[in-house]
Amino acid sequence: MTDIFSAVDGYIEGLFAKEDDALAAAVADMEAAAMPGISVSPVLGRLLFVLAKAVRARRILEIGTLGGYSAIWLGRALPEDGRMISLEVDPRHGTVARKNLARAGLSEKVEVHEGAALDILPRLIASDEPPFDFIFIDADKEPYLDYFELSLRLSKPGTMIVADNVIRHGAVIDPARAENPAVAGVKRLSDALAAHPAVDATIIQTVGVKSHDGLALAVVREGR
Repeated sequence: MTDIFSAVDGYIEGLFAKEDDALAAAVADMEAAAMPGISVSPVLGRLLFVLAKAVRARRILEIGTLGGYSAIWLGRALPEDGRMISLEVDPRHGTVARKNLARAGLSEKVEVHEGAALDILPRLIASDEPPFDFIFIDADKEPYLDYFELSLRLSKPGTMIVADNVIRHGAVIDPARAENPAVAGVKRLSDALAAHPAVDATIIQTVGVKSHDGLALAVVREGR
């Protein structure tokens, strides 16, 4: 079955998500730097682009830059005066990401802040950073709920918060893997979203070249 998932992903990519030179070079640079191959797929990158466009995002926050692949997709969704902040814990990854963003012509729109997100996010809150319209969480899974709660404080009614990798190839419903830190982390987030009074949320299963996973989508409610 995974063969048909990948083939259909290729079909969708051919229609909507063909990689241009900047995206292909970003992938090549990440491979050359021996970075983990865990960036979003082109099809999921295009989905992020469309979602950010749908909420008319002028300000985007990304938690987990890696080599900047998803940041390119999201940065391209911004208007001319838009701004994006992307957080990356590994300085080596941050260097690669800045190079990739510069090649894509996004250096003026996208800033990469290096350091632990659990340290940077409270600083953004304390500095009265204006709220973001779109927030993408794609970092270490164990503190996903912490990332979400801090992101909520940097949001406003109508902000869309998206978290990647919340199905974990079906591990979230496998009791044998319930104690895995990454699985437990995304389950904490999903359980919280299901009952959270500040958002309307759901999960979309995703299949394709990245196999079986899912995205959590939450929209911040009015009067939260």
